[in-house]
Amino acid sequence: MLRTRTALALVAPAVLLYAALLLYPAVRGVALSFTDARGVVGGRVVGLDNYRALLADPAVGAALRNTLLFTLVVVVAQNGVALLLAHWLHRVPSVRSLTRVALLVPSTTAVVVVGYVWAQVYSPVGGPLDALLGALGLDELRRVWLGDPATALPAIAVATVWMYLGHATVIFLAGYLAVPTPVFEAAELDGARGWRRFWHVDWPLLAPALTINVTLSVIGSLRVFDLPFVMTGGGPGDATRTLSLLVYESSFRDYRFGYGTAVATALLGVTVAASLVITLVLRRREVTW
Repeated sequence: MLRTRTALALVAPAVLLYAALLLYPAVRGVALSFTDARGVVGGRVVGLDNYRALLADPAVGAALRNTLLFTLVVVVAQNGVALLLAHWLHRVPSVRSLTRVALLVPSTTAVVVVGYVWAQVYSPVGGPLDALLGALGLDELRRVWLGDPATALPAIAVATVWMYLGHATVIFLAGYLAVPTPVFEAAELDGARGWRRFWHVDWPLLAPALTINVTLSVIGSLRVFDLPFVMTGGGPGDATRTLSLLVYESSFRDYRFGYGTAVATALLGVTVAASLVITLVLRRREVTW
């Protein structure tokens, strides 16, 4: 057993780094949101004026709609496809190890590289997606994918799902592997096969993995910035402008640091509230061994 002083000495460096790099900037940002600062320091205290302004700002409303729609598409698509892949990998162990490694490759790629690659995929000039649709005789489906307000946000969502699908699949697969094999064997002997086994056996037992995946994907999607910034810059118009991108534009393009940090603080509140609600709701389904 470590003595109290020794234990405190061991954790002190990590606590200091956490406080300096995360806690202090967070508290400083919240304080800045109550000022009209045009830089990271200074500014006159204006109380709740920034928060009143963001409630009436149509750009915030549009960014919030885009963020929520993006989150809904990514969470449903990513977890649905990941669950199917994990189910298949659990039933076909011969390809499990190689496939797990392949699934994790996209998430290890730099986001900028992923953004530029997918922008090229969607390109109307020599892009492989439109070329494939043309080769299949589906010319009516060809689009300027990132230049059309109706398709730009879903196109970015597809790139996001592709990039992080491996993480969700591995978590679901870990949930499958954590269940003792006799449980599945007993279900088969009782006549639970196919969809019936999945719904009554697999789905309840995968509840902990579902809680983790949904929580992580919701948090990541609500805070999304990188791919919209790289692929469209928030355009066309404001079709792909998310709340995080609006924070960046308000702070570093318009130099309204007080207003930008107010939007960031509001986004933090939405993210924390959503993750708490999701965790509380989904944990009720979890099975304890």
